[in-house]
Parts: sequence; C-alpha cells; structure tokens
Amino acid sequence: MSNAYTFVSRRQFCAGACQVASCATLATLISGCGGDSPTSPDRPTTLPTLSGQFSGSMVKVTTTGTALDNVGGAALVQSVAGVFLISKTTATTFTAIDAVCTHEGCTVNGATDTEYVCPCHGSRYDRSGHVTHGPAQANLRQYAASFADGVVTINL
Repeated sequence: MSNAYTFVSRRQFCAGACQVASCATLATLISGCGGDSPTSPDRPTTLPTLSGQFSGSMVKVTTTGTALDNVGGAALVQSVAGVFLISKTTATTFTAIDAVCTHEGCTVNGATDTEYVCPCHGSRYDRSGHVTHGPAQANLRQYAASFADGVVTINL
C-alpha cells in the first residue's frame, strides 16, 4: 500500500514557496509592461522645444519650419519670461498656456494627439490647459495668443 502523505523538509517547502512568489511577481511585472503599443495615441511623445523672444509684455515665436506649421501641431516654448505650451488649432489660431504643472511644478513637455502630459506624475491637460487626469487639480493658466506673418505672439 502506498503512503498518501509525502513529507517535505522545511528547506524544500521554503524553496518552493519562494519560487511561487517569484513567478507571481514576475507575472505581475510583465503584465504591467504590456498594453500600449509604441504608436498608441495615448502614449506621450516629447514636444519639440522652440525659443521665444521676450519683449515688453509679449513672447514671440516663429512658426515657419516648426511643428507649429501644421494644424494640431504643438511645441514647448522657452523664454526668459517663462515656459509655454503652444498648439495650432486652425490655420490662423493658436492656444498658449503655462507649461508648469499645477501639481508639483514640473515642466509639462509631453503630448498625445489631444493632451499635454506631465512627465513627473502623469497629470494630463487638454490643449486648452484643463485638467483631464490628475493628480493635478488646477488648470494651467491660459494666455491670449495672436498670429501674423508666421509669428505667434503670447500676451503676458
């Protein structure tokens, strides 16, 4: 008659338990890495950076030959007056908003097709600066922007 009970040493039990825990952890990590393809519209890309020229109470940005040439294009604009996010909404209109995340002050420098994304904690804002996903709770500040002769002017 066979013995239905097989005794396992403490060492064998602990080794088996560690293997099970390791496999469960590895499975969790692998599943967390998948999901989005590199070309997914929800995966943010880093915005191109443009230089803005500060003069008086305005920042001027040349759009010719930049991402702002096309409707839907967006860029991060750096100037001595601050850092701004600009997007082209129509052939002659642009939105300009502050690029400093309202959560902890990081520079928002990522974007999807419809949103800006903060690299620090993942806050998302629509192209008008309204929070669409936290942890940020306050919207980004909007600025009036005008366009003439290939130059966007941000009025501070």
